[in-house]
Amino acid sequence: MSHGLTDPRLLEVLVDPMTKVPLRYDAAKQELICDSGRRAYPIRDGIPIMLVSEARMMTEEEVKK
Repeated sequence: MSHGLTDPRLLEVLVDPMTKVPLRYDAAKQELICDSGRRAYPIRDGIPIMLVSEARMMTEEEVKK
């Protein structure tokens, strides 16, 4: 049984709260990434923090990866 961010169904429903575009999961940094908005939402203790005020702005170099 899958749970948390290992469940692809969860990633299908999580979207950027500002742009409503799908997010991608960065397992190494434990973040959910919005490439178009250049925001990275943290994952703390397995829980995505989907607050714009908690998002980290990404650099241009990070977005290109």
